[in-house]
Amino acid sequence: MDEGKAIQETGSPVAPMTEETEAVVKMDTEEPLNQSSEMSITNGDAGSTIAEVEDSKMDDAGDEDDEFGFYRSEATFSYTVENVHKLTDSVTSPPTWVRGLPWKILVMPRPGHDRTGTTKNLGYFLQCNAINESTSWSCHGSAELRILPAKEGVEMLEKKIDHVFYCKENDWGFSTFLNWGDAMNPEKGYITADKKMTFEVHVFADAPHGLAWDSRKLTGHIGLKNQGATCYMNSLLQTLFFTNKLRKAVYQMPTENDDSLKSVSLALQRVFFELQYNDKPVGTKKLTKSFGWETLDSFMQHDVQELSRVLLDNVELKMKGTCVEGTIPKLLEGKFKSYVKCKNVDYVSSREESFFDIQLLVKGKKNVLESFRTYVKPDLLDGDNKFDAGDYGMQDAEKGIIFKSFPPVLHLLLLRFQYDPDTDMYGKINERYEFPEELYLDEFLEEPDAHDPAIYTLHAILVHSGDNHGGHYVAYLNPQGDSRWCKFDDDVVSRCSKKEAFMGSFGGIGEDSFVGRASTNAYMLVYIRKNKMKEVLCPVTDTDIPEQLMHRLTEERKLEAYRRKERSEAHFYMSVNIITEDIFCGHQGEDLFEFDRSYLTRHIKILKQATYSDLLKSISHSFGYPINQFRLWLFSQRPNSTWRPTLLDSPEAPGKPLIDISENENPWHVWLELAPPDAENNHLAPFDKQLDILLFLKMYNPFTETISYCGHLAVPIDGPSVADIEALLCSRGGLPVGTQLQLFEEISAAEVREFPDRTRQLGEVMDKLMDGNIIIFQPVAPSLPNAAQYFLDIYYRVDVLLCDKNDPLDSGFIISLNRNWTYLQFTEKVAERLDTDPMMLQFFRVQSARDMVGSVIRSSFEGQLKDLLQIQQGQTYKENRLYGNRKQTKRLYYQQLTMKVDEFETKRQFRCNYTVSSNKEEDIILYPNRNSYVSDLLDECRKKMTIPDAKTLRLLEVVGNKIQGIVQLDKPLEELASFGQATRSFRIEIIPEDQLQLNDDEALICTVHFHKEIYNTFGIPALIKVKTGESFRDIRDRIQKSMEIPDDTFEKYKVAVIYNGQVKYLSDDLNITINLKEFMPPQALFPNTQIEKITSGDSRDPHELDSMDITCYWDDQAGSKLCSKAWIGLDHVNKNSKRPTSRFGYVEKPIKIHN
Repeated sequence: MDEGKAIQETGSPVAPMTEETEAVVKMDTEEPLNQSSEMSITNGDAGSTIAEVEDSKMDDAGDEDDEFGFYRSEATFSYTVENVHKLTDSVTSPPTWVRGLPWKILVMPRPGHDRTGTTKNLGYFLQCNAINESTSWSCHGSAELRILPAKEGVEMLEKKIDHVFYCKENDWGFSTFLNWGDAMNPEKGYITADKKMTFEVHVFADAPHGLAWDSRKLTGHIGLKNQGATCYMNSLLQTLFFTNKLRKAVYQMPTENDDSLKSVSLALQRVFFELQYNDKPVGTKKLTKSFGWETLDSFMQHDVQELSRVLLDNVELKMKGTCVEGTIPKLLEGKFKSYVKCKNVDYVSSREESFFDIQLLVKGKKNVLESFRTYVKPDLLDGDNKFDAGDYGMQDAEKGIIFKSFPPVLHLLLLRFQYDPDTDMYGKINERYEFPEELYLDEFLEEPDAHDPAIYTLHAILVHSGDNHGGHYVAYLNPQGDSRWCKFDDDVVSRCSKKEAFMGSFGGIGEDSFVGRASTNAYMLVYIRKNKMKEVLCPVTDTDIPEQLMHRLTEERKLEAYRRKERSEAHFYMSVNIITEDIFCGHQGEDLFEFDRSYLTRHIKILKQATYSDLLKSISHSFGYPINQFRLWLFSQRPNSTWRPTLLDSPEAPGKPLIDISENENPWHVWLELAPPDAENNHLAPFDKQLDILLFLKMYNPFTETISYCGHLAVPIDGPSVADIEALLCSRGGLPVGTQLQLFEEISAAEVREFPDRTRQLGEVMDKLMDGNIIIFQPVAPSLPNAAQYFLDIYYRVDVLLCDKNDPLDSGFIISLNRNWTYLQFTEKVAERLDTDPMMLQFFRVQSARDMVGSVIRSSFEGQLKDLLQIQQGQTYKENRLYGNRKQTKRLYYQQLTMKVDEFETKRQFRCNYTVSSNKEEDIILYPNRNSYVSDLLDECRKKMTIPDAKTLRLLEVVGNKIQGIVQLDKPLEELASFGQATRSFRIEIIPEDQLQLNDDEALICTVHFHKEIYNTFGIPALIKVKTGESFRDIRDRIQKSMEIPDDTFEKYKVAVIYNGQVKYLSDDLNITINLKEFMPPQALFPNTQIEKITSGDSRDPHELDSMDITCYWDDQAGSKLCSKAWIGLDHVNKNSKRPTSRFGYVEKPIKIHN
């Protein structure tokens, strides 16, 4: 049978039927409103019930409200088909409404899967929301599909489904629910004598997503938006929000002077305020931004327990020194006493400690009480683990804890995720684990109070669905403590029955699980002390929120609403940037101002369909000038990429829209010409576009190399000569009358042309007489650079960001350079900034694809700086954008050297480790000559590390934390660098005195740390000398001494000999000896020898580790002989392991709140 296969009907779900085959349908719906305690959820055998005791406690008080009607979470309904034997097409039942969606039973005959096509089956499906054409909705539902027996003695036929229904899969069930012949056979007991068959469904559904689900209307509460993977945070925030006393305290935290972007306290107040007053789901982006989180943090799932501790610690810290200081400890802090009690003498050692939550074991436990009993069960200290009782000596004792007091709000963290040392991974425990609605904890108190019993009522259940790699969190909450439970699933909040809240959270596998939902179970429980319920869940009203906070948050909401409206209407508006002359003042570059900074000017937002006169009125209103006191000029780009003003005339058609006048340019840039202060009647002088020209004036001071803006000037086209305006220029520039001037026209930054003949008219000496032309004048200074040279320098100027190559956190510094400079010129400029010798600097390009350090720049580089920075100056603005804007900051890397760069370039960089001690290495970089040998490298190391000449050095090749060989002194360094290996490195160390000269019966063997598997090596390996005839006890002691391992630590190590990949652990008898035969002639590169036998003088089985045959190869270099086929391993746990400490498979980033 092809069970579990879903079908998707096309067109109408109910196909037309002929009169002859018409099936008469009868529909009965069982409402679970008044019989929730009688409802049984079958699991496996028909009629078997789950947790009858809990059922009797879960008669919901508010079953009659609408949440359990149209929006109820579950229902049982049946559907009777008459003349079912004549059924040829699909038929559906009338709808039954669950979670506001129509659910129907869908029945149809289905062809068999045999080759003949003669067999037929009965298809049985559950259909949800089939008529909805939306593509965004989804609803998770679990159901039991049943065929009711037609006669006594026949068991009900039942199958279960669990599915997320959505537009493309709105039905789910079984194509082969029952063989057609069996269904039509009265003997089977499913069809009546009058050919009727009854189908029944019990469906349980979550609230749908993607539909207009009004959580506030249906439950009185609203949810929180999920940023990507913040469901864990949402469930915790809802739990804290409904701890009303805590919410009150959060409101009372003084935040009137806090930064709205960085204040965690204000962000939490905002979330609580919006949860209390909004009608739509609340966003949490401002809260996570106040944490200092990046966008990626919102897409990484973290641990609820970790977030709870970090967030509450942060809030408690912010509460210090305020009127609400101590609120969190008063709510969440309990006390316990840890003790050690001697059994045979009167001696007790105890210490009182605080706790804010209790972690309870789940594995192997049935319920909370059993976990509590395990928690307080004392451990026995005896044998080798006796307790040091001071004057009483070592004593048998019991070590345990007992609770002194429990807090008003008790957080219980269920250890569903535990580390498995066998697999070196975290796993989730999905065992069934029960917890009561009322929890009695007096038995765990040292001194119970009969007048104040420790009785707790369950307030919140945080549930996790998934495994240790991730999943989804929801929260079940009893907000008022009146057993009216709600389910908070991110942005959707729905009422739920007590049975769903409890049974759906107990967990379990197989028949223990609730409606087949495996891996869904409680992860955190929140209990409130019964006699503190009114205090903790006290009402929170407007009067509990400070007036200034209420005003601030209300204004924020209004502002956000206004901005949302702005965004939604943005396509109706355009922006007009109003540029005034004050932005021209102080500008030191080409053009009148830096056009890329035009967004800093004032701007006006106006409808695109507004007229030119509307724009004038808006400007008049914004700036406070009458319309006759200003004139608008359009800033447009010339072919040479400069930006200059041109007169903007009022359009011929008065009603022409502004967007058409601007030729769809948005934002639109205009210059606002204002009447000068000394103008007659404060009116602008008339300007004739056909007869007048607008010129702008700049003065260059050659003594200070600065530019001053000197206003604008309107002159007739056939007007004055160059000499005629010199007096005016002196006046504008504040120069004495008669000062000799040089005059230039600024055509572009690369072209500033001096006027050749001052007796001619301006139109004759200028390149093109146009509005917006710029005249630059300066006092004559023959010995100093003039304005043309100044602007040419600006044109070739480029800002370069220099970053230290060896410091990844270095933000660098910006320096202005000339792109035509040579290597030596720009090096001298950088060296001046760093206060160093130019020859002591080395530079590197940027690898643009990966935004990191690129290739080295040789000191013999003969090109220009623009070649290094890849600057190409195009002829048009588009080409500048394409090839790179010269104004854009470029980047280079540098490093300061300890030798001159030309000498440094003849060296080879060699990275290696230097052994400072047996358990400490230091990374070093050596710079031997390129054609040097290992002996030269060791000499460089001796100089760098100031090693005495009396000490002898050697170079070791290390692969995978194992020493593979001793590199020969005459080996060229080029051969060492010729091939690479990911785990290959080199180590320089001082040869121990006992290894300088080895006799014929002595050799070296590598000792390596590993854990369980021989490939899982770690730590710093060492070479140990072994000698014929000595016992492994001596070798073991030598290893401990050489590697400086403390006695108490070394006792935990297991010593093994590894040969050809086989591990043989040494037995407790360490008196076995080692025997080395004569090895092969030394003239061979790798002479061959044997450790023939390790024996204790008896003939025990070699597998008992008292004897072994090991063939080894020796590397004979300077009298040092290294066995490269066998090594000694120290098996122990790697305490510096980088394995994740989180339950997730990846290395989880710890939760941090940075503000």
